[in-house]
Amino acid sequence: MAEEFNEEILEEQPTNPGVDVDMAEGEEREAAGHEETVLPFAEGGESDPRTTFISYLTSPVVTLIVGSAENETILTAHQALLAQSPFFADACAAFAHDGSPRQVELVGDDIDAVGCFLEYLYTGDYFPKKLPGQRLLEPDPSMPAVDETGDQLLKHARVYTIAEKFGMDKLKSLSSSKIHCVNSTAKGEITYARYIYQYTNKDDTTVRAPVANFWATRSHTLRAEAEEEFRSLCLEFPQFGYDVLTRVLDEKLKRERNEKMTPGSAVGRKRARHSNV
Repeated sequence: MAEEFNEEILEEQPTNPGVDVDMAEGEEREAAGHEETVLPFAEGGESDPRTTFISYLTSPVVTLIVGSAENETILTAHQALLAQSPFFADACAAFAHDGSPRQVELVGDDIDAVGCFLEYLYTGDYFPKKLPGQRLLEPDPSMPAVDETGDQLLKHARVYTIAEKFGMDKLKSLSSSKIHCVNSTAKGEITYARYIYQYTNKDDTTVRAPVANFWATRSHTLRAEAEEEFRSLCLEFPQFGYDVLTRVLDEKLKRERNEKMTPGSAVGRKRARHSNV
């Protein structure tokens, strides 16, 4: 997932198709935030005393009922690990200490996203992981190299929204960074954009802004690959169309100001990343 990025980034990463301009600004945050996350207690603060892993595994087991009544899945996890999430900390605080079942219902939540959340709790990451020193994800044999349907983008987007629900900020940051590593097509990006505008807060800038920036800078792609899908998305989510239009007009105003400040000089355009759209 990417919009446009500058010449310097392209020169440094000539073969990488998965970088976008917003990731350049967030690179230091990534390095400090989640790439070093290798412990299962990833959401704890640096000042927190270290808790041994065995103490987590000896805590009570909680049953998670995920999905609807017609298609529910039962998972289990240790309460001490779940309690790192404010959402689950509140749920666990309500459990009785009389031996009755410890159970949390997650009606409507995506089973794969919940699985990734649990994998993160126990290992500090979830599959596919980012390759060290690269803006690429490890290969997933079940997925094509190019995300034509948006499924790969949606995987990480769903982890992002469930991490927000559970109050797991570092998991949100991790999943957002993985979104930027996916190489996708225009139609895949449309599917992803529809999910983002349906399930994220209108004030969200972490994932919404890159979506709007991407489409604001790829009008040629819209005409060639996804014009009907783009029109449908704008009608379904007017805020998406407004956000894209705002960025187009802002960029136009910026170019006009640059031309006035440097009359007679050509204003260079940023090159888009390599992509399949």
